[in-house]
Amino acid sequence: MSDLDVKIGLEIHQQLETHKKLFCDCPSVLDDSYKVTLARKLRPVTSEMGDVDVAALFEWKKGKSYLYLAPDTSSCLVECDEEPPHEMDREAIKIALGMALALNSTPVDEIYVMRKIVIDGSNTSGFQRTAIVSLGGFIEDKEGKVGIQTIAVEEDAARKVEDKKEEIIYNLDRLGFPLIEISTAPDIKRPEQAERVALEIGQLLRMTGRVKRGLGTIRQDLNVSISGGTKVEIKGVQRLELISTIIENEIRRQKTLLEIRDELKSRGVTEEVIRNLKVIDLTSVFTETASKIIKAGLSSNGKVMGIKLPKMSGIMGREVMLGRRFGTEVADYVRVLAGLGGLFHSDELPNYGITLDEVNKVKETLEVKQGDGFIILVGDQEKLNIAVQTIKDRLIQALTGVPKETRGAEDDGTTRFLRPQPGSARMYPETDIPPISSFELIEEAKAYVPQSPEVKLKHFIEMGLNEELANLILRSPRIDTFEYLTEKYKNVSPVFIATLLENTLKYVKSKGGNLNLIDENVIETLVKEISEGKINKDSVADILIEFSTENAKKKISLEEIISNFHSISEDTLVTIIREEIEKNKEELLKRRDKAFNILMARVMGRVRGKAEGKLVAELIRKEVDNLLR
Repeated sequence: MSDLDVKIGLEIHQQLETHKKLFCDCPSVLDDSYKVTLARKLRPVTSEMGDVDVAALFEWKKGKSYLYLAPDTSSCLVECDEEPPHEMDREAIKIALGMALALNSTPVDEIYVMRKIVIDGSNTSGFQRTAIVSLGGFIEDKEGKVGIQTIAVEEDAARKVEDKKEEIIYNLDRLGFPLIEISTAPDIKRPEQAERVALEIGQLLRMTGRVKRGLGTIRQDLNVSISGGTKVEIKGVQRLELISTIIENEIRRQKTLLEIRDELKSRGVTEEVIRNLKVIDLTSVFTETASKIIKAGLSSNGKVMGIKLPKMSGIMGREVMLGRRFGTEVADYVRVLAGLGGLFHSDELPNYGITLDEVNKVKETLEVKQGDGFIILVGDQEKLNIAVQTIKDRLIQALTGVPKETRGAEDDGTTRFLRPQPGSARMYPETDIPPISSFELIEEAKAYVPQSPEVKLKHFIEMGLNEELANLILRSPRIDTFEYLTEKYKNVSPVFIATLLENTLKYVKSKGGNLNLIDENVIETLVKEISEGKINKDSVADILIEFSTENAKKKISLEEIISNFHSISEDTLVTIIREEIEKNKEELLKRRDKAFNILMARVMGRVRGKAEGKLVAELIRKEVDNLLR
């Protein structure tokens, strides 16, 4: 890592728990019901300097239209961009100022709102509103201080419902949710450190008690570069444990792209060679093909085109990260810009129903020589024209190494191309919203400064947790869930809730459980059932294992599983114990010293998960004492 001069920065986005949205009085709640829809098309405009933001232009070229669902309860004319935004929500600003104080950051004198151009449809206005609250600061890490560059408050985007071929559907319920954005300096040097710093900042946010919980309420964007590479932005990392894997993959990708650059140059591949790439119609070669993708393209009046890649044999097949090759990088650009998925290259053929005979015919038609490669494309002529130009542009970029782009995080820790990175022409002042003085709010903001870890640890121990368990919760990404549940369900032991979050879930995972299925709602449902006396604590692990393993594939609901574990009454339990005594009376009298263990095993076999072991043991001891007198 040190040889590569790795630089990593984080952008932590967290939804704030406020009474209303950032620029109107609507509540910040999700709502799938709606009566009104509106349709929009968005296009980029030039800045005062005559520039057009490259990312906005990129989105416009997709030619998409946007349909918005407007719920009555959580959207108004502000979200529809039919009414000017109201003054910024001061509650959100105070929370952000509280975090600024916790991170040693300096509040700005006056908080101004800026417009950030975004025309992917996620905002009806064509821009997102954001306001810098403070500058500078740092967070302590065991590998040294990590600088804070800015802390901002901004509005969350509309919620994507469906992405169709020509249209994207959004729900306006989430548009305007207050977000805090914390951006670090590129002081992080290792993937593991990045994951740790993200956790530390996330914990501070949760310890304010004023952030939303659950999947989708927090996300991490990553900025990664290596020596000779480029700062690449990776958007939308929602799972903390994926951060290090994603960064490792990006470091490897950039290193490999630099190696590809050097190899292309050593082979004599130039920009002029790429601009003059030979493109030939190969449709006749594939008239009888068995390839399903090519057959589908031809049946839609498409064509098959081939591109000869002089001196590029082996380049397209070079692995840039696990399971993704340079050819995949090129295909991503073609898929996004031209809307074509049918791209094949010589380093992966014959395959996908394309035979060796067809490959040889392609080589012959394209006049492919030793050391050359080729690409095959299938689609309609208009998209093929865009695809060919896109491929040339991406290959020219390969001559300089790592393109400056924004990538999206995948669930397996890999990333994919989303769009070019926006430029400086993206931001301009918001003229509809007056600035707010931070001095007026700073005293009230001190109430939102999260408690220090030392104070939290002492409080957890006072709640009954031993020091080891208290430290686990203190370092846990579920610390806010623990505090929420212990506050709401006061008749459930904090020790049990902490053990559930930190130990039981690990046990469930060790038994093959998929923890991605066990969200906060699942955990709260179980704690609620315990609080109401419907299930006992001993059943929780069994319920979670059943819910998150093979039974999950059978679509059995959590409620149905829980119903099979409903607690039995003490009277019923005594009846079961007496039945087992009667069945095994002779053995119990014969093996008096083992009577308790024998009976415990038999009874627990019948009531496991439906009665607490402690209560079962107490009742058995009474009945055994009576039997053996």
